[in-house]
Amino acid sequence: MASDNFQPHDYYLMDELLTDEHKLIRETARAWVKKEVTPIVEEACQTTTFPKQWIKGLAEIGAFGPYIPSEYGGAGLDQISYGIIMQELERGDSGLRSTASVQSSLVMFPIYSYGSEQQKKKYLPKLATGDLMGCFGLTEPDHGSNPNGMITNIKDKGDH
Repeated sequence: MASDNFQPHDYYLMDELLTDEHKLIRETARAWVKKEVTPIVEEACQTTTFPKQWIKGLAEIGAFGPYIPSEYGGAGLDQISYGIIMQELERGDSGLRSTASVQSSLVMFPIYSYGSEQQKKKYLPKLATGDLMGCFGLTEPDHGSNPNGMITNIKDKGDH
């Protein structure tokens, strides 16, 4: 098992700009990464596995939709907090950060912004706890990672 000896350096004096709440959020995410991610991330990478326990851990530290209001299961934090959490997750593993940011920004945010009240109440709390995991389809053979060029669509023909 690997150890995490990360010692941050604040070369640009960014800490002076953070509130005590932001620093607490950073420490919570950082401690979780050190305890739960660093010791097993190399093995997970080498065996091409995603440790499923990370899902519940991400939910517990508020990494799923941290800026979603608490009435829908989020933490009701600001965007700075979201960035801080993502930065700490990225330090542990890019795939881990991608999991949290896709769940938050590409799944939960559109539901929160454009969904009906019924959809928000049905999906957002379960997405925030990791009981539901969303996805985002992006890549197609003829268009790569160009969402504007995608041609895949759904047509409801009554048979769902």
